Amino acid sequence: MKKILLILLSGLSMANAGNITGTVRAEGKPAPEGAATGGNYDSRKYKFAERVNYDEMHDFVVYIEGPVGAKPAPPLKPLTVDTRRIEQKGAAFSPHVLPLVVGTKVEWPNDDSIYHNVFSISDAKPFDLDLYKGLPPDKNVTFDKAGRVDVFCSIHANMNCVVLVLENPYFASTDNRGRYSITNVPPGTYKLKAWHERVPAQTREIVVPESGEVKMDFVLGINGLPRY
Repeated sequence: MKKILLILLSGLSMANAGNITGTVRAEGKPAPEGAATGGNYDSRKYKFAERVNYDEMHDFVVYIEGPVGAKPAPPLKPLTVDTRRIEQKGAAFSPHVLPLVVGTKVEWPNDDSIYHNVFSISDAKPFDLDLYKGLPPDKNVTFDKAGRVDVFCSIHANMNCVVLVLENPYFASTDNRGRYSITNVPPGTYKLKAWHERVPAQTREIVVPESGEVKMDFVLGINGLPRY
């Protein structure tokens, strides 16, 4: 009887949850007429100066800020730590942005035939895995504090990635069309944030229903910053 009650309560918990969907895109500042082409931009000095294409920007993350729901009681047995991977291949980290919840362990396999180093000086998680190839058993990091962690290789200038450590599991990365979906969110009023490493984040209040879907779109751009 007790087992049946637990199953019914579990089903009820899943029923009392909503989904958050939407899109995220970025928008650049309008350039003065003729500023993007011609003149000095056609000169040998600046012809290779690459401009940001905001329409092609990706790696957005949408997440609920702060803890969600009551703090769970400590488990009777230690929980298995969730493990993710950021690969080093072609002298690049992949994925470039990895959102995860506090307590997740990340492995850093080096699939290249040359040495790489993985390190961070971020306040949320400073670490240094030294130089290595392959995946020795000690080349992993458990992220135990929420925040942004910028990661680099000490010998390759263009190798960098971001680990975004979040306080709850209600987050999603956008797909290649800028769409996201956060499922099974407990009903309530939350602060929903859209984030990208290059432009200011945007936060909006959202009310999640007990069932069904609520939609929230974001347009991120360089605005609202102080002028000097």
